[in-house]
Amino acid sequence: MQTESGNNPDRHQGVLIPVMEFLGRHEPFARMDPVHLEFMAKRLRLVFHARDEQILTPQSGPVDRFFIVKQGRVLGESLDSNGNPISTAWVLAPGECFPIGALLARRPVKTRYRAAEDTFCFEMDRDDFNHLLKMCPEFHDFCTRRLASLLDTVQRHVQFSTASGLGGDTSLNTTLGERINRPPITFRPEASIRQALQAMQDERIGSVIVTDDEQRPLGVFTLHDLLKRVALPEVGLDQPISAVMTPDPVTLPSTAFAFEAAMLMASHGFHHLCIVDRGRLRGVISEGDLFSLQRVSLANLGRSMSQAEDVEALARLGTDVHQLIGQMIAQGVRVDQITQIIAMLNDQLTRRIITLCLQQAGGDIPEFDWLSFGSEGRQEQTLKTDQDNGMLFLPQDGMTADQIRARLLPLAEQINEALRICGFPLCRGRVMANNPECCLSLDEWRTRFSRWIEQGTPEHLLKANIYFDFRVLYGGEQPGAGLRAWFLEKTSKNSRFRRQMAENALRLRPPLGFFGDFKVTSGDGRHPRSLDLKVNGTTPFVDVARIFALALEMPDSNTTRRFEACVEAGVMQREDVAAWLNAYHYILLLRMRNHHEQAQAGQPLSNFINPERLDELERRILKESFRQIRKLQSRLALEYQL
Repeated sequence: MQTESGNNPDRHQGVLIPVMEFLGRHEPFARMDPVHLEFMAKRLRLVFHARDEQILTPQSGPVDRFFIVKQGRVLGESLDSNGNPISTAWVLAPGECFPIGALLARRPVKTRYRAAEDTFCFEMDRDDFNHLLKMCPEFHDFCTRRLASLLDTVQRHVQFSTASGLGGDTSLNTTLGERINRPPITFRPEASIRQALQAMQDERIGSVIVTDDEQRPLGVFTLHDLLKRVALPEVGLDQPISAVMTPDPVTLPSTAFAFEAAMLMASHGFHHLCIVDRGRLRGVISEGDLFSLQRVSLANLGRSMSQAEDVEALARLGTDVHQLIGQMIAQGVRVDQITQIIAMLNDQLTRRIITLCLQQAGGDIPEFDWLSFGSEGRQEQTLKTDQDNGMLFLPQDGMTADQIRARLLPLAEQINEALRICGFPLCRGRVMANNPECCLSLDEWRTRFSRWIEQGTPEHLLKANIYFDFRVLYGGEQPGAGLRAWFLEKTSKNSRFRRQMAENALRLRPPLGFFGDFKVTSGDGRHPRSLDLKVNGTTPFVDVARIFALALEMPDSNTTRRFEACVEAGVMQREDVAAWLNAYHYILLLRMRNHHEQAQAGQPLSNFINPERLDELERRILKESFRQIRKLQSRLALEYQL
């Protein structure tokens, strides 16, 4: 180790300028106040580490220095009990720093840091590090949140670029209390319709709330009620407002987020809801208040789907879905919330298709449940998704399972074709309800699942990854809930099957080379030098969460909620799960943005992305996200001793 420049707070400004310029090209230093940046630059010394030199080891004792890679690369290596390297956990490139966790905890490092080549590092003493931590909010935020802090920066960049030219504050991550911009206009139940209409005109509002003496909301009266319950029936305007109001309005507390309100409005198809705290009305929120961009209304889109008269009308709404997702990205909606919105809209579209197909088929159709598998079953759909669905039916008097199936398969064929017309490609693996193997009685589904769990062939493991993440989209909830409870009990007791699933999951390794560079593939022919953000990015997170959920008999199939449930169950550390979810959501965000840009350009949607087209910060976070996959897979390997 050779020191090129010592720790000198009074170093000449001419020497500081190139140091500050270097720091200013990297996060989080690019966001720091110049005063704080100068404080830091004065206290850095440049140290040379020859190739293969050990910079830090677990045996070095509590860490007393903060490092920033200036030139070269530093390997972070996991060690066995004898101090021998097991694997390369990460590779640090210029601009990246270490070992923050050990410095904050005043402990030795857990991995060995070694120079992969001749390397220069800036170093700063622990006391100076702690002082900077206290004086600089940006540096403190980065050190305590690290990946989350970088993700915040990228999220702002994505939001700005998507919202360019749209304007307006449209965040759905604010609370409803922050969205209240005026006191609610209320009336007693005995007030006349005329009084309510006059107030709506004077205040230029679309609704009034009917309350009791304690300001508890009893009903809501909107322009829709005016048309449906006053104008068309020709009700006199002197009648009491209580006679034409919509009773029992839906409410949320002021602490709820705008996203929750948007989802609730879209699910029920209305435009207003009451904000109520401790039973008392605080305000009214409209969809217009939530979406100041309002190019495509979530509630209107959902209502249009539920009222569409034919499949062609549903297919035309696909453009609006893409535009809505662009709005959501511009509004700063979290990517896991966007996937839920897409899943909700796809649910509504599917239910409407089933209703239309049943109307065409006429009567005498056996009762069935429509199941969604895979990403839709997890409520994690992006804009690129094919069909993964099936049917579940119960025995009926005088009919065998084959006879019921024979009646249902033509209907399933019609539904699958309608979904194809609406933009959901047919599944190449034939995981669709029109496949007799996916149109089964409850006992047949149990037999099929039991065979996969007991035999565990590679094909069975692949099918379990798809079918075990399911939801009931249409029909009764009880048969599906019973099927889920049954196979969760079987898988929780079968550690051999879960170990096979773990072995299978560990075959999908993150695409990082030995020196931390991306291992690109030829893509799908149209995307040379690309990364598959689904197969190598989001799928490893989904697979690990599923295995832990099966072990703990968790009924929820959503990946984020599965990880959160693991924390509540005490089988994972909260800080580990926070880092894994940040990485998972970032890769989802890249996929979502990629699909949106491809749709805008009229290109086929693809999960492949060329890392060279990402900026430096995005590449850095993507690498860190892939490193988090390595850590997560190491946790899985430890759990099953693989």
